[in-house]
Amino acid sequence: MRGLREYVLERHRHNWLLLLRFGLVGASGVGVNLATLILVKRLGPDPDLAVIGLPVSDYNLRWYHVFSTVAFLVANLWNFQLNRTWTFRSGRHAAWWREYWPFLAVGLLGQVLGLLLLTLLMHRESPLALPSDLLDDSTGLRTRLYWAQLVVIAVVTPLSFVLNKLWTFAAVRTRHTELADPVHTEAVLHGALGGPGSIDDLDEETTERAAH
Repeated sequence: MRGLREYVLERHRHNWLLLLRFGLVGASGVGVNLATLILVKRLGPDPDLAVIGLPVSDYNLRWYHVFSTVAFLVANLWNFQLNRTWTFRSGRHAAWWREYWPFLAVGLLGQVLGLLLLTLLMHRESPLALPSDLLDDSTGLRTRLYWAQLVVIAVVTPLSFVLNKLWTFAAVRTRHTELADPVHTEAVLHGALGGPGSIDDLDEETTERAAH
């Protein structure tokens, strides 16, 4: 049991740190997402109004879908920049656009799933519909759309973390294979700073060992 605990906590400490950082960035992104959502909702029409009918169905694209997508795009850009410069520290190893498109693609996948969940939470006849008697839109804290968006964010974020770690920010681990090993936690944390225990130091150490 002790060995298992050490394996989970120590061997994968790097992954736990990445998850913590990703979560902190995500928390700030939640604020950006909701602030944007509140702004576009106040400036736009009634969220429940239909924008356009969906072909071969009785469903409609509604304004709350549009509002949610606008909020997602703004928060996605915010999260990407913080994750690039702080969480995964890949800014030195990959071009901005090269990483942003995969990050956006992952986010869009999550947004599609999120819109489906948002529809289930907002549609009054859905079995997952949020209670309209409690959330009657009379105040900001009782606005169904805001709570539905929070639920969507909570569900989509873990999937986003896994996909971004394995795909979007893989450039660092591809060029610096020591980052794939959680044992080199200090190298990961200080590599971008070029300080003691940095990635460059590890590269030099590896070269010296190979020479001997």
